[in-house]
Amino acid sequence: MQVSKSFERLIEIMATLRSKEGCPWDREQTHESLVPYCIEEAYEVVQAIEEKNWKELKSELGDLLLQVVFHAQLATEERFFTMEDVVESINQKMITRHPHVFLKSEKLTAKEVSENWENIKKKKEGRKSALQGIPRSLPSLMKAQRIGEKVGALGFDWKRQEDVREKVQEEWHELEAAMETQAEKEEEFGDLLFALVQWGRHLHIDSEQVLHNACEKFSKRFERVEKEIEDRGLDMDQCSVGELEEIWQQVK
Repeated sequence: MQVSKSFERLIEIMATLRSKEGCPWDREQTHESLVPYCIEEAYEVVQAIEEKNWKELKSELGDLLLQVVFHAQLATEERFFTMEDVVESINQKMITRHPHVFLKSEKLTAKEVSENWENIKKKKEGRKSALQGIPRSLPSLMKAQRIGEKVGALGFDWKRQEDVREKVQEEWHELEAAMETQAEKEEEFGDLLFALVQWGRHLHIDSEQVLHNACEKFSKRFERVEKEIEDRGLDMDQCSVGELEEIWQQVK
């Protein structure tokens, strides 16, 4: 298979870069130093998908794959595990977590597959909590959504959207009442955000994605405001609040 040959070539290239005759920069890297690059490459994959730029997606997936190979090479040098171990691990994981496909057990719905997946992970990995598998470093909105999904799969959830909305209203009132100390305001504001994410989940809304979309929408509109101000020969810091609002509405 050509893919196998190309993949083996990538592994060889990384081993060469890490060798004594290799690249000084690559030789200096550690698992810890590569973390920012791994995160950056993952976000660039997301951006290519959002823009439906398939040529760019091909390139960005390659960059992300390089991060996997890089970490595996470091682990090989440290005698922790090899690239082969990584691939075999995910092969076995996918087979184990899909018994309805590979072991020809009963057919399951998508919801049942998700619930079965969580049960298998909890048993196999010896987790005491269903939440242990959620990375602590996830973006907070995404983390709140995953927490809701995990506990919801176990039945710990609101039954109706209206019930979640009432919880949001409750948290809003608690925030309004919590104005004594900064710590109280922060705690109640956090509770409100968490409740909003859960409401969004019940509305089939990805909170991380829609906030990203809102930020993009605001940024593009603000850029039009900046251009309009420049076209008028003005400086933003010299414009009144009224002028800025008028331009903001104009470029809407």
